[in-house]
Amino acid sequence: MALRKIREIGEEVLTKRCKEVTKMNLRTKLLINDLFDTMYEATGVGLAAPQVGILKRIAVVDVGDGPIVLINPEIIERDGEQTGEEGCLSVPGKYGIVTRPNYVKVKTLTENMEEVVIEGEELLARALCHEIEHLDGKLYVELAEDGLHDVEDEKE
Repeated sequence: MALRKIREIGEEVLTKRCKEVTKMNLRTKLLINDLFDTMYEATGVGLAAPQVGILKRIAVVDVGDGPIVLINPEIIERDGEQTGEEGCLSVPGKYGIVTRPNYVKVKTLTENMEEVVIEGEELLARALCHEIEHLDGKLYVELAEDGLHDVEDEKE
């Protein structure tokens, strides 16, 4: 198990567009495993390579239905709308209200570099959109409808 340092808002690596992955090698497989280890340790539902300082189009997601690997993902269909709280491991202690599609269809490559289509609704759709945006150098804070809020304020 290898944990990576999660980069935080303000770090330049989070604003860069990532490079496509053209082949699978041992280093890339280790990165994918490290992304899952780091995400689970931080109690997240998704993590993208730039969040650990690597500018590759790779992200992982697990909203409780099992792990999903995304390599060079592309949203090919979206439908509906959902508005809700959204946070990010790169923006610790904060959340914002964000409107996202309620359904997305994503074309991506698996860890074996096989093309697949993944469909997601509700939380999975939100997580897929969120992680794919990381690969384009965007953070959810740009979409937060009423700014950022402190998570701690909600506990009072």
